[in-house]
Order: sequence, then structure tokens, then C-alpha cells
Amino acid sequence: MHKKFIKAKVVLITGAGRRVGAEITRVLHEQGMNVILHYNFSEKEAKKLCTALNKKRQNSAAILAADLSVHANLDPLIQQSVKIWGRLDALVNNASVFNKTEIGDISNVEWDDLLNINLKAPFFLAQAAFPHLARHQGCIVNIIDIHAERPMRDYPVYCISKAGLQMMTKTLAREFGPDVRVNAVSPGQVIWPEGENELSSVLKHKIIDRIPMQRQGSPNEIAKAVSFLISDATYITGHDLAVDGGRLLFG
Repeated sequence: MHKKFIKAKVVLITGAGRRVGAEITRVLHEQGMNVILHYNFSEKEAKKLCTALNKKRQNSAAILAADLSVHANLDPLIQQSVKIWGRLDALVNNASVFNKTEIGDISNVEWDDLLNINLKAPFFLAQAAFPHLARHQGCIVNIIDIHAERPMRDYPVYCISKAGLQMMTKTLAREFGPDVRVNAVSPGQVIWPEGENELSSVLKHKIIDRIPMQRQGSPNEIAKAVSFLISDATYITGHDLAVDGGRLLFG
């Protein structure tokens, strides 16, 4: 897998095994980029996707495992990524934790779980990736959430972590320019929560009713926005692109 002359852009996508991360990976790969799929718990899904992509284009997808909540894993993840094809052109900070935390009953462990994955990991991955990205005028795309601007009841720590990621996007855009662009995509309602966060059909209907486009978005629409920021947005940095069907207009 170690080739000296690789013309394709190399992109590391965190949390690439499933849901939005998997679709981002597929779309970037379809556009000719070489993709590195990071995963933590979704080993089966990530390996299956990686195999499928390599069948479509040989030696175009690789896979790396890491627990992003452990600080010591972050720099090695970047270094391992660079070694695969000898370069890194883009970092997509997609991995995220979405946990309910009710005020009055929030523990230090819950706070750390959310902040470590949603904010600390993206920052230190970006810091480690910067010198490698700068060699190729690369970029970073952070996946945020419209709830960085519109707090959601019973999810205060999650919203705080995403608001921090939004400010991190702007801060790093200033710090890393002109060598590396840093932008973000904030999805609206794209995929319904799973497990204990699952919503009732009534609540889902209320959410859709407050979207001007009157429909749920798709992972593909998020992936296309990420692709735009990587490939076409050559004079855009520090921007958070809301892909929400107009949901933020309702406040």
C-alpha cells in the first residue's frame, strides 16, 4: 500500500463505519479520493465498506481503529494515516457521541465522554494533521450540528460540545490559514437517533413540520456538502454550512 506517486487526494474520515460517516466515505471515494476509514466500535461495518470500496478501485481504501476518547491515540492515528499513502490531504472530523444529559444529574464522566469525542479529539487530530495537510494545501471539515446554535432540551453537554466545535472551526481557520482551510457542515434532521434516544412518531412529525423543506434530509446530502468543501471551496474557510432544509429559520 506504500506507493511513492499517488495523485489521488487522501482523506481520513473518523467514525466512517456507519450512518453519515459511511456515506461521506462512499461519496469521496466515488469522486476519486483515497479514503482512510477510522472506526472504534463499528469494526464489522467499517471492514465491509472498506472491502467493497477496494473492489471498486484497487488500493483506494484503508482502515484504522482507535478510541478517540484516549488522548494518546490521536497523534498516532494521524501518523498511521500518513504512512499508508505517504500523504494526507483532508481530515473529516465526523466521529461523535450523542448522549442525553439531564441538568441536575450530569456526572463528570458524562461530561468527559462527550467533550473528549466531540471537541477534544477533533482539535488534537487537527493539530497533528496540520503539517501534513499544509504540504498539499489541504483542508479540514468538521461535522457539527445545527444544535450548536439552537440548544436542545435534555442534551446540554452535547450542544455545548458542538458549539465548541463550531468555534474551533473558526479559530483554526484563522490559525491554519493560508496553508490549510478549515470548514464545517452542520446537519439538520438527517438520521433519526437510535436506541435510548429514539423518538416517537409524534415527535418526528413535529420536527418535520418545523422544516421549510418539509422533509428529512439524507446522509448523501451531507456527504455532498463535505465533498464541496474539500474539492471546490478553494476560497472558503472558517465557514459552517448548515444543511438543514431551513430548520434554523424557525429558531
